[in-house]
Amino acid sequence: MTKSAAREPLRRNARSNRARILATARQELGRNPDITLEELARASGVVRRTLFGHFPGRAALLEALAEEACETLRDAVVSGARPAEPAERALAYFVFAMWPVGDRYRMLLALARHDLGAERVAEILTPARAEVAAILDRGQRDGVFHTHLPPAVLSAGLEAMTLALLEEVNTGALEDDGTRVAVATLIAAGVARERARAVVDDVASAKDAQPAADA
Repeated sequence: MTKSAAREPLRRNARSNRARILATARQELGRNPDITLEELARASGVVRRTLFGHFPGRAALLEALAEEACETLRDAVVSGARPAEPAERALAYFVFAMWPVGDRYRMLLALARHDLGAERVAEILTPARAEVAAILDRGQRDGVFHTHLPPAVLSAGLEAMTLALLEEVNTGALEDDGTRVAVATLIAAGVARERARAVVDDVASAKDAQPAADA
């Protein structure tokens, strides 16, 4: 056995540990931004030395989380973008794309007040926020969404509602695969309840059928 082959299990173990630390940090920092690295190590099931071997300090860990969140959210924005769809359907598609990565939003906004700073967090979230604002602006011009609030302000309100619903999921008060929050989002944007349900059901069916169509 070559030295390279002998080292491969160690590399795999190191990658696994790093991924587990980051996944645990996302969850725990979303709940408690003041958690210590020692507490994170215990929650991750690794010793303190292992955590510090991957992340020499809190700043290094948080920047790794920020980069991971940035990439994940950017991919979700791309996958959720439907510029050719009517605005109400485009918004539903976007909610379905973003809901599975909502924990990144929660974690980033919690850290904005403590470590990363508002400017860094805004930089990461700008593509998602811009996409929603663009959809809302298009929907307002088309008469689909209400015009009581400017698109950017309405977007901020919808974001706050989504974060509140994510918290309810985390406490066990709500179970959702994105369908209920998508309906709530459309209603909050000004779509009638029955219409919102019909749009979301249709988008959910189209989304579920997409892999089969691609195959």
